[in-house]
Amino acid sequence: MKTKITYKDLKAMHPCYKPEDIGITKDYVATIPEFIKKYRNKVKGKGDIMWALCRKEYMTEKNMRLFAVWCARESLKLIDKPDERSINACNVAEKFANGEATQKELNTARCAAWDAAWGVAGNAARGAARCAAWAAVGDARDTILAVVWAAWGVQDAQIDKLLTYF
Repeated sequence: MKTKITYKDLKAMHPCYKPEDIGITKDYVATIPEFIKKYRNKVKGKGDIMWALCRKEYMTEKNMRLFAVWCARESLKLIDKPDERSINACNVAEKFANGEATQKELNTARCAAWDAAWGVAGNAARGAARCAAWAAVGDARDTILAVVWAAWGVQDAQIDKLLTYF
């Protein structure tokens, strides 16, 4: 795993902004925590930090999935009485990350969580249920990005949690 990020790394990701626009010079090299602390409020959207770092170069599949589960659970806290299928999807995704659930169990939990997402009323409840469904998706990077964008209201907390993985 890479422990540092550079200007060249950022450019290779093809961000929707120029690193220079937020003060990153061509000779930039920093540890991941340094990068997060300095630029979390300078990027155009806080999701950009997670977009840049939730990659196999910086995080293990397991940690990406566990982070996605954490994000989904935080999103579920924002609504009253979250659907049990959403909670279960988070539980199964966490077990899957820890090698304690099968791909079939993950798929089943994801389908149930998507059913919950379509069955609830209100944008907040639907968004939270979608986060839980995404947490149970097979590919950890796709999972994390979907959860991050779906849980927009908790991005500061997400970045704080992301720091714990580095």
